[in-house]
Amino acid sequence: MLAVAESEQLPVAVARMGQPEAWNTLFQRYELPLYAYVFELVRSEATSLDIVQETFIAAVRHIGGLRNDDRFGSWLFGIAHQKCIQHWRQRDRELPADDEQLAALPDDMDNPRELLIREEEAAEFMQALAQLPAPQRSALLLHFLEDFPLEEIARIAGVSVGTVKSRLHYGKKALRGILMERDRA
Repeated sequence: MLAVAESEQLPVAVARMGQPEAWNTLFQRYELPLYAYVFELVRSEATSLDIVQETFIAAVRHIGGLRNDDRFGSWLFGIAHQKCIQHWRQRDRELPADDEQLAALPDDMDNPRELLIREEEAAEFMQALAQLPAPQRSALLLHFLEDFPLEEIARIAGVSVGTVKSRLHYGKKALRGILMERDRA
């Protein structure tokens, strides 16, 4: 999976001036990482494509509010994150609420990145990740797959760094439990 590198030179300032080619470059750069992130949160191909499209529409409309061009990637992921939250809220109004369970399991899990490196375990890992509550899944995806630092994840999710650390901690514990349970089966 592509990692988002904030340090690359992107035509953000040119896009702010409304140049279509600059927006095309930004879209091509972020389309796949955004789609992968959103898909792992909403688990629907059509909804993921819609959210990515809505994210770019919002970015075009609100790029004037971006204060630091070097943070375009995390800003864009933040918009996508908010769009996912809007999707969940709308869905929750339409569907009965599901119970989410957190297991108190050991916190000695291997780094999820190591699990993904081994291709034969990648599908199993993603299935386990899909079982986590959305806030934990989001934090794990942003930190381990997209390589965002904790402070950026906090900005994207609109929570404190402490909350991000907690979500990572409990997410890793829950993943370890899910994977251990599958190994026993």
